[in-house]
Amino acid sequence: MITAFNVGEKVVYPNHGVGIIEQISSRTIGSSVERFYLLRIRSSSLKVMVPFHNAEAVGLRRIIKTADALEILEYLSDGKCESSADWKNRFKENSDKMRTGSLLDVAIVLKGLLMLAGTKPLSFREKKMLERARFLLVTEMAMAQGGNEDEAEEELRKALSKCKLRWS
Repeated sequence: MITAFNVGEKVVYPNHGVGIIEQISSRTIGSSVERFYLLRIRSSSLKVMVPFHNAEAVGLRRIIKTADALEILEYLSDGKCESSADWKNRFKENSDKMRTGSLLDVAIVLKGLLMLAGTKPLSFREKKMLERARFLLVTEMAMAQGGNEDEAEEELRKALSKCKLRWS
């Protein structure tokens, strides 16, 4: 089932974060008419055109619900986490998770990298991925719970502290 979005709706574009559907437009490409969502990413003002038929494939989705936010907080607060020991495999797995569009996958990446950072220094690319995961989690959790990023960040920090993890 393809999800339809409306102008003004807040959506998540994987690996970029929360955006707002600003316009729905049509373009003629060859002999067919293609419909597009034009969305503006809130954090960067980047404008992205997503074809209707491709929205699901790229992972365009609605903001998570409160129940999903609670599930993510629960995951972050328990002690379990899996991560590949090999840097190359771990980076590929984490990159794939970041592209799925699932906020739970982003939380899995964040937690795995924080656990790893407790045992050894992260590579430059993993540090960037950790910061990206943190940003995506904070901004969407804030949207899901009313819009305050400082409160969302504090809630995430408390959840992580339950399994002795923290971000600086």
